[in-house]
Amino acid sequence: MFSWIQLKTSLLFLLCVCFGASSSNVATTARCEYYNETLCQESKQGCFETQECDQPEPEKRNHCFVLWQNDSIGKPYIKLKGCFLNNIDCYDQPKCVEKREEPMKALMFCCCEGDMCNRNFTWEPVSTNHPPSASSVGPLSDSLGVSSLPSSAVPKPPPDGTEEGLNVVIYTLVPVLLAAVFSVLFYWFYRKRKLAYFNELPTIEPHPLPPPSPLLGLRPIQLLEIKARGRFGAVWKAQYKTDTVAVKIFPIQDKQSWLSEQEIFKLPHMDHEDILRYIGVEKRGDNLQAEFWLITAFHEKGSLCDYLKANIVTWTEMCRIAESMARGLMHLHEEIPANKADGYKPAIAHRDFKSKNVLLKSDLTACIADFGLALIFQPGKPCGDTHGQVGTRRYMAPEVLEGAINFSRDAFLRIDMYACGLVLWELASRCTAQEGPIPEYMLPFEEEVGQHPTLEDMQECVVQKKMRPAIRETWRKHSGLVALCDTMEECWDHDAEARLSASCVVERVALQSRLLPTPVTTIRMSPLGSETPHKESSM
Repeated sequence: MFSWIQLKTSLLFLLCVCFGASSSNVATTARCEYYNETLCQESKQGCFETQECDQPEPEKRNHCFVLWQNDSIGKPYIKLKGCFLNNIDCYDQPKCVEKREEPMKALMFCCCEGDMCNRNFTWEPVSTNHPPSASSVGPLSDSLGVSSLPSSAVPKPPPDGTEEGLNVVIYTLVPVLLAAVFSVLFYWFYRKRKLAYFNELPTIEPHPLPPPSPLLGLRPIQLLEIKARGRFGAVWKAQYKTDTVAVKIFPIQDKQSWLSEQEIFKLPHMDHEDILRYIGVEKRGDNLQAEFWLITAFHEKGSLCDYLKANIVTWTEMCRIAESMARGLMHLHEEIPANKADGYKPAIAHRDFKSKNVLLKSDLTACIADFGLALIFQPGKPCGDTHGQVGTRRYMAPEVLEGAINFSRDAFLRIDMYACGLVLWELASRCTAQEGPIPEYMLPFEEEVGQHPTLEDMQECVVQKKMRPAIRETWRKHSGLVALCDTMEECWDHDAEARLSASCVVERVALQSRLLPTPVTTIRMSPLGSETPHKESSM
């Protein structure tokens, strides 16, 4: 049992600890170093930039984090860096240090507090196999150095009056102090337990997700087969009850693209026949095994690119695809005022428009998909884009390749129209309205720069030499195709301001589709190379 002096000393120590802790300085975190391996490698965006952290809620803190992986010789490869919201394990950590004992090739994670504290990071594993020594776990009196004092050094009790006064203070403070200690401990355990649910791998979120809808709970979805792989994940054909749906699965490092896509789909007026139909989103799994699902309508014919590789199209089919594709792009680009049924829809730039991101329905009308890089233009607000050189190199407009973009709404919409001209060229190259045999499908500029061009290849070809995909003479012998050639050339004009708008392309294609082209005989190439005569029918 504690002596009178030990009790007083212990209480004074607890008071010092409690009040001292409450007055300690907390390092605030407003900026962190930002890095995203996927964005950096694909588009040179997100490479060691500075991220401004969102203002946290009261009683919460911002931290910085690093996620990396060591190779076989211990060299670190960074996966993600950025801001991280309120993890109790990050509290009062001035340096970013991973202390877990993990294999060399496992994912490492550390967090810290203070501006740009994640610029440097280390791995300093601490063994958890050695229990603390008995000498370090002594009674409270030993730790305070009271019991080790010689008897002659122990101070005598104060006079009666002073002792009585101290007793009154102690007996008054003991219940209050004990209640305060228990409250602090209860709050600490509650907070620890609560935050454990959110102790996941951090991802960069521009704004908090809205509360989940009852319709967006985990659905009984059975994945059947992978249909495509893209920059931000894989697309599966799946079964949902009696319906066939498409499930695009984003890995955890591409959560930002998942957030961007659903933000676009949830805008007013996005339920359009020429935009991929949105069904819902889900998060599956936890921590490093987390996956982010985007559930949409499924179209068996797949992308326009894949379809043209295996099929040729008639003049009528080509016009149907081109008109619906341009109509979808027009709907994306236009602002739609609010009405009684729906709110205001801002203009949207796709920024990765290509034949891979145009899907074909069963009736050969097109719908536009993949909004992971799309940009929303809210009235009166800057576009907020810090890097314009994004998208697929082959489809990049000259100003994108040069890095000379005017960061305005119209500039980004004209970049989409340049890519639209290239997709129209792909359609024309596989149309039976041209005379002679139909050539094998080729990507735009594949003849000039091959299948895997570098950024420098595209800059030399498109910017310096001002080359465009070759338009065959046989196309100009067809009254409809020659007009389509003029349209695509005006879409990919080197001068961005001279390019056609999406609405203009819709009008032109719609007009040409109503023309009655002269029937011409074309030769389709069978898989074995034999020639099969085919006569293009009039509309």
